[in-house]
Amino acid sequence: MEGVKLLDFWVSPFGLRVRIALAEKGVEFEYKEENLAEKSELLVSANPVYKKIPVLIHDGKPVCESLIIVQYIDEAWSDKGPALLPKDPYQRAQAMFWADFVDKKMYECGTRVWKSKGEAKEEAKKEFIDNMKLLEATLGDKPFFGGDVFGYMDISLIPFACWFYSYETEGSFSIEEACPKILEWVKRCKERESVSKFLPDPHKVHEFVLFLKKRFGIE
Repeated sequence: MEGVKLLDFWVSPFGLRVRIALAEKGVEFEYKEENLAEKSELLVSANPVYKKIPVLIHDGKPVCESLIIVQYIDEAWSDKGPALLPKDPYQRAQAMFWADFVDKKMYECGTRVWKSKGEAKEEAKKEFIDNMKLLEATLGDKPFFGGDVFGYMDISLIPFACWFYSYETEGSFSIEEACPKILEWVKRCKERESVSKFLPDPHKVHEFVLFLKKRFGIE
């Protein structure tokens, strides 16, 4: 455990990526829950540019931004556990492309689903479902995004599964109805210990969303 520390927040899909990647590699780590309303000196000093979680501190050296951290974990512990990124250059590029798509689309659009009202909410809901359908088409009939092996793209997306209930409840739609193959993929991912032991209860996540809505004065 000595030498590996993770600065994180329990419900963060970005921090969950890092926890899952570390578990896949069998790397033990010290977990430090951050208060995002009053950020610790350690977080600010470890990530002075963005001052955001997650931050992985390995032997005193901080690594920031979740997808970069997952790549770092894959390379730093290449002798442990399964490879997270494909070795084939094209497959690797595809995994990174779709992980980047998730980064740019999922969180921001999902946030608009629960944060907006009226026409803006309907637009966010349509965009979210369209994005999910693109991901479903990319998944196809494969068990995981990379084929038979759970990997980088799966790690980038699966943390958002615990937010699905909130998106559906606040947006009044069904992901299972719109994208059934994505829900089947979620079930397969949850069969992995690295995923099941870290994903929060979706109802607890929704309680957090309701707390945020109250905090932001959203009715």
